[in-house]
Amino acid sequence: MIAGSIDDEATMAIQSTPETIQVNGTTCEPADENDRILSIQSHVAYGYVGGKAAVFPLQCIGYDVDVVNTVNFSNHTGYERFGGTRASAEELSSIFKMMDEIGLLSRHRLLTGYIPNAAALEVVKELAQKLKSRNPHLIYLMDPVLGDSGKLYVSQDVIPIYKEMFSFATIITPNWFEVETLTGVPLLSLSALRNALSILHKHVQHVIISSIPLQPWLSKVLPETMQPPASTDNQQAYLLCISSSRTIGTSSHSAVHARLVPLIAGYFSGVGDLFSALTLGHFNPSPTPSDSKPHSATQTPLSFAAAAALHKTHSILEFTNAFAARLPPEDRTSTDDELDAAEPVRKLKRMRGRELRLVQGQHILREEWREGQGKDLQFWDGFWDSV
Repeated sequence: MIAGSIDDEATMAIQSTPETIQVNGTTCEPADENDRILSIQSHVAYGYVGGKAAVFPLQCIGYDVDVVNTVNFSNHTGYERFGGTRASAEELSSIFKMMDEIGLLSRHRLLTGYIPNAAALEVVKELAQKLKSRNPHLIYLMDPVLGDSGKLYVSQDVIPIYKEMFSFATIITPNWFEVETLTGVPLLSLSALRNALSILHKHVQHVIISSIPLQPWLSKVLPETMQPPASTDNQQAYLLCISSSRTIGTSSHSAVHARLVPLIAGYFSGVGDLFSALTLGHFNPSPTPSDSKPHSATQTPLSFAAAAALHKTHSILEFTNAFAARLPPEDRTSTDDELDAAEPVRKLKRMRGRELRLVQGQHILREEWREGQGKDLQFWDGFWDSV
């Protein structure tokens, strides 16, 4: 799945002209120079989470990215020790105001991730509303960063604000826990999954549930063509990615697509930030007949973008995991809360070895994505049956 070895991770030839970019002999068309992305999310000096996991990948596929940092930390919080500051609502408002006054606010694509508190989120909400009113065709991907694995990262008071922001968003990319938090529906059955998507689609046209563990209830209802290979080790865990797009102005149900990927054991940060950025970067809501990346009748623009993002994100994770496996034993210890507490440097080394290998794996990010490579999300035929 990943070309090249760890030893020659970043060997590549890049040639460019004003019209095209060549990467390893492949000609890539750059994004429209006016199709800029405004990215509003966290920043770390060391490592790859938030904007550090989003901006470079978007640049690799041809976008100019304007960056506003909601926090400025030394490193991500998974290290447990970190320093830095959180941007206040006043600071964010001042930045947006000046960008607006001198004509630097992107009106084409907006990406938002981690926002530290309710006051700051209110400022971002006002900005999204302003940009949407100026350009009804604004493509806004909102990643409602609330938490994961049953644990909130943020205070409860941001949840109602995120719900208010749904009407401005083109795409949202919550994980399973964030879906439960935003809808109040525990995902324990197919009917619950349908109910949660219906709630979200009341306000948002395109919904991606970035990851749901393949639990027994989900395995029972998943179409046979989406099931893990029969020869797979029974101990292997899987995650399901779901895209759901509804047609505006109709009462029909959404088109649901999904794909399973093997769970890679270990704690990796920035994965959701990378996935959301790549989804936005590959999303083309209105492909023209001359578009070099047409969508077939079985795909939607969202399922196409989600497939590209899922494949590239998972490949980066495999690449990173392979690198970590080659580290000295003392730098790739397993998670053990007691040992980590007694010897904090243990966790520090483990976190450092699991930082996403984005620069070394940029050949993965730059890969031109087309349908029919065996990594598409599959249409979930019958998802809405008996509803």
